[in-house]
Amino acid sequence: MFADDTSADGTPPAGTASGDTPSQSIGPSGAGPTTLWHGRFAGAPADALAALNDSLPFDQRMFVEDIAASRAHVSMLAAVGLLTDGERDDIVAALDEVESEIAEGRMVWAPTDEDIHTAVERRASELCAAAAKMHTGRSRNDQVATDLRLWTRGAIDELTGLLLGLARTLAARAREAHAGGLRLPGYTHLQQAQPVGLAHHLAAHAWALLRDVERLGEARQRTDVSPLGAGALAGSTLPLDPAATAADLGFAAVFENSLDAVSDRDFVADTLFALAMSGIHLSRLGEELVLWSSAEFGFVVLDDAFATGSSMMPQKKNPDVAELARGKAGRLIGHLTGLLATLKGLPLAYNKDLQEDKEPLFDAVDTVRLVVLALDGLMQTVEFNAAAMAAAADDPFTAATDLAEWLVARGMPFRDAHGVIAGLVRQALDDAAVSMRARRLTELVSAHPDLGQEAARLLAPGAAYHSRSTPGAGGPDAVEAQLERLDAALAADSNGH
Repeated sequence: MFADDTSADGTPPAGTASGDTPSQSIGPSGAGPTTLWHGRFAGAPADALAALNDSLPFDQRMFVEDIAASRAHVSMLAAVGLLTDGERDDIVAALDEVESEIAEGRMVWAPTDEDIHTAVERRASELCAAAAKMHTGRSRNDQVATDLRLWTRGAIDELTGLLLGLARTLAARAREAHAGGLRLPGYTHLQQAQPVGLAHHLAAHAWALLRDVERLGEARQRTDVSPLGAGALAGSTLPLDPAATAADLGFAAVFENSLDAVSDRDFVADTLFALAMSGIHLSRLGEELVLWSSAEFGFVVLDDAFATGSSMMPQKKNPDVAELARGKAGRLIGHLTGLLATLKGLPLAYNKDLQEDKEPLFDAVDTVRLVVLALDGLMQTVEFNAAAMAAAADDPFTAATDLAEWLVARGMPFRDAHGVIAGLVRQALDDAAVSMRARRLTELVSAHPDLGQEAARLLAPGAAYHSRSTPGAGGPDAVEAQLERLDAALAADSNGH
């Protein structure tokens, strides 16, 4: 994002102290300030370079973090004797004014503001002469790394709260469904497999979101390391105190290696991976809502506030929220793979390629925020069609495994039992019309010498759902215990958010 503070041959611009660049330079025509680094050059940057190089249009969203890091740096400089207390106070007051101007839309951006760091320092220097000392012992390399870590830490905290909110909504709807005894078919290969409680299905999505929260927490731990004080790549000859700025900014740790500090973007990749996985989980939920809201399934009715219509077909009610949740996953995966491709060939330490870390991160955070909020609203308002789900769940064919296990419980090897029931299923499909196949299977089971009326009771409506009682299973008793564990897990995660 920011240009390196050294010249092409590795030496600082003339007239700077300890490798620090001057706050402004005069262009070749003497027309005024150009860039923080232009003192090394005889001519002004080409327009094409400026257009490619400038990152202010997207990185200005980090202005709060940039100003916070500058305040901490200035306070440290005063503490180690590189600024007087009066200079510190004047600079901090100028930074406060800059923050207000940007927040309130009063900031006048200059053509030479390549990035948010340049803009903040330029404006602070206009307000306070002492601000020319603000960059002492600091490079834009460690500054941008600090800004981005602060921004990412805040974004992780926000998204963690939103994902927990959606997980709580799913848990609440699961509780409602459990209380009402709602059941539906579980699917493998998108074919009806075995019946489960709707609560079990909704809780499955909630558990996935809790894993996303866990991954974001791990990414946050690796983000929570201060690089401020690493300088351009090798630290400083000045008596800096990186631990002091880290503590001031609330970081949990301080960098160990200055080269690594300014070049490390693992935390961005970690966060993008966690968000890509969140996107995948949100996409899976969206896909099921698309299917369930179709006339062919008819399991849910979407609230009008979270559906759209057709410009041509008056009868349509489209699940656009769910479809966009599904579609945005590809965007999130792309951001992760793009960053990894950028990082994979970079030598130490800072390279301008790292400017490409921000736009994918910013967009991924914005995308997940939008999707989670919309899906949360959809899930709070969606109406479940209990009758349609129960009719599908109670199809006798979904109890075929129960019949096989009934034979196993009476001593028959499972493979033999599987063959017996598969034969009856095949015969029922061959013997009867589609509308009569379920009844024909019941007749065949009742008449079979190894099964009979007792086994046929397993095909009664709701029987297969109620019989699933193993730990973590989809029947009512197991789901009740699972929901208690889910509530406990949500409470534990929510304590920190």
